[in-house]
Amino acid sequence: MMSGTEVSWRILGTAYPQHMNKALAEAMHANIQAIGLPAWTEQDQALAKALQRELKVDAKGLTTEIGAELEGPPKETRGGGSDDIGDVSWTVPTITLRYPANIPDLPGHSWANAVAMATPIAHKGVTAGAKAQALTALDLLLRPELVEQAWAYFRDVQTKDAKYEPFITDKDPPAVHLNRDTQERFRPELKKHYYDPARYKSYLDQLGVHYPTVRPSTAP
Repeated sequence: MMSGTEVSWRILGTAYPQHMNKALAEAMHANIQAIGLPAWTEQDQALAKALQRELKVDAKGLTTEIGAELEGPPKETRGGGSDDIGDVSWTVPTITLRYPANIPDLPGHSWANAVAMATPIAHKGVTAGAKAQALTALDLLLRPELVEQAWAYFRDVQTKDAKYEPFITDKDPPAVHLNRDTQERFRPELKKHYYDPARYKSYLDQLGVHYPTVRPSTAP
């Protein structure tokens, strides 16, 4: 102030720690248990174990059992998706669903995590997740007491001693310029590989990939 210096700034991104709703989580967990895990085939397990061996992690394959009970909430949650779900969770009662559409114990945001995406593993996992999500939505529509419990937890537990103050304002537009050049460069190349359901039964058929494709030395 003494020097007359003016300072300007722009927030490119910010995220609150997540705090998920206990009542909603318990309701969805009950639905997950009712639906169960997908019926994995020998081919599904063969691909999962082969990829796990390639990455030198425990070749245990795909998950076949659902935990009986929810774990207690951690004292502080900083992980999660690269988005603003934490801010959302401090605005309205919120939960996130993680469904078994990928191979366990892989490094995130890597080529390994993309392997399962065009396979029956991903399709079966997404279908199971959609069922759990739909049943939980029906619970919220048909069970008014669940909505009351969710808001009671939000008011009386989560926000009892903590107040949410967002960093982003109406003067902070999304920083879409950061990836514009990359998107414009690669989008034409990506279009060449878009799935054509009118011509192929699956994306693997379009690619001409036999399922599962594994090294002979890593086959179970």
